[in-house]
Amino acid sequence: MKDKVRSLLKQRKAIMLAHNYEPPEIQDVADLCGDSLELSIKASQTDAKVIVFCGVHFMAETASIMSPEKIVLLPGKDAGCPMADMVTPEALANKLKEIPSMPVVTYVNSTAAVKALSTICCTSANVVGIVNSLDADEILMVPDRNLAKYAALHTKKKLHLWEGYCPIHDSLTAEKVLKAKSKHPEALFMAHPECRMEVLELADLILSTSGMIKYAAESENKTFIIGTEIGILHPMKKACPDKIFYPVSEDMECKDMKKITLEDVARSLEFMEGEVKVPEDIRIKAKEAVSKMIEFSLG
Repeated sequence: MKDKVRSLLKQRKAIMLAHNYEPPEIQDVADLCGDSLELSIKASQTDAKVIVFCGVHFMAETASIMSPEKIVLLPGKDAGCPMADMVTPEALANKLKEIPSMPVVTYVNSTAAVKALSTICCTSANVVGIVNSLDADEILMVPDRNLAKYAALHTKKKLHLWEGYCPIHDSLTAEKVLKAKSKHPEALFMAHPECRMEVLELADLILSTSGMIKYAAESENKTFIIGTEIGILHPMKKACPDKIFYPVSEDMECKDMKKITLEDVARSLEFMEGEVKVPEDIRIKAKEAVSKMIEFSLG
């Protein structure tokens, strides 16, 4: 099946992207692995005619925003993101009518239609910098309340929260962290900023998925407790075969990130199934919010 997928990718002049949380066999066949925005940016810089995105729906939308001239395929039609679904463009538009005028900082883990109503996007890695770069005293942050609370620790601005969250990260409790720490007292605990504040307070480091992999590779530490979705353990072990990684909790598994199989990828390429195309009126506005963030990161 791996050979079939690679053959079809060649035939279609396609590039296969896999998020860090995807199953090992998907990551091993992909051309590029990483976090969602990083993958979309890299894919936009290639001459591939087709992008096969192994992730969830909003990620494929971001690839479509960045590469409107390419065909974007999502092999798992029902691979969604519960957090992205916690804010709709209608609900955000209503909220903006209710509150005083202020910038909207939207996490990339959101739909294209929500990005289109936003001032600027952010990632878990650059959220603090983005918030502090804006010339405003008050900011609405959408949709992740935990990420907003994390950003609030590093700014004097007043941040208005949206009551959204990642069910996987939000399920991690201080009790589970302390249990893992008592089992592995020598290990550094790395947590994702989508986790609750009680968890972040116990973290040695708060990092994005790519940040965790990079830090582990460069650190002199040999053992780590990982506070994010367990799919990341695969790229970590590949990058650092001499180091030991413990999941903080085996429960931190996202079912949506495990839906795509190699058979799905092959079928998607064979029949050009699962195309995700953001309508141009939404794409242009969403691209503006994403581009502002990229410009900030490069600047």
